[in-house]
Amino acid sequence: MKNILKKIVQDKKEALNLIKKDNSLDSLEKKIKELNFFYNFKEKIKKNNGVSLIAEIKKASPSAGILVEKFNHVDIAKMYIDHGATCLSVLTEEKYFLGNLEYIKDIKKNFKIPILAKDFFIDPYQVSLSKSYGCDCILIIISALSQNQADEIYSEALKHNLSVIVEVHDQKEAETALKYERALIGINNRNLKTLEVSLNTTISIFEVVKGHKSSLISESGIKDEKDAKYIYEKTGIKNFLIGESLLKSDNPGSLMKKIIQITK
Repeated sequence: MKNILKKIVQDKKEALNLIKKDNSLDSLEKKIKELNFFYNFKEKIKKNNGVSLIAEIKKASPSAGILVEKFNHVDIAKMYIDHGATCLSVLTEEKYFLGNLEYIKDIKKNFKIPILAKDFFIDPYQVSLSKSYGCDCILIIISALSQNQADEIYSEALKHNLSVIVEVHDQKEAETALKYERALIGINNRNLKTLEVSLNTTISIFEVVKGHKSSLISESGIKDEKDAKYIYEKTGIKNFLIGESLLKSDNPGSLMKKIIQITK
């Protein structure tokens, strides 16, 4: 299978070049100053004694295709919040996930909840761009970036008082992630290069990152409370980023309740 991540990153570069022509950094900073609905994503998870569920809003993905036919991001956000989501993850990548930064702004107008802008961050410019729509957290995918790129994006996010999730998929990436002491570390059970999934990715990588100062998150491939409990019992990790399982569920509220109760 061809490297899907490499293709997404290349297309993201081209899309960013167009966006930069119409949106100067000064104009983005002006928009940021006009917003008053920022929340501390990292602290919300840290202060939560129980299971933290980062519920993801996305219309489609390369691995699953269209997830939600009658997609309404605000309605999905309300459902998640009503059933105990700690934070939200909102896909903003447009070509492969059919996301949009406007979704964050729309949700923030209606609800007070921290939101991760789930995208492929390859340029510090995207930090200002995403915050100008109201995001509280950005994503650094180690496998998509050089060391210098990751450092620059991390520094820019901290400068903008945003939380950061540094996402890893193998032990080498996990060792790199440890240097970002103020970031949360997200362990992605899905290999972004092949889209294959294994929950044991979290189990094996936990040994590398268990001493990290900030919270750990298990991401992707968690289908139900049994999967979440398996990870929790093996590692003690109780923060989960879940999207497809909730979006495809006949009763997502019930599934969320079961996952949130795995530590009881």
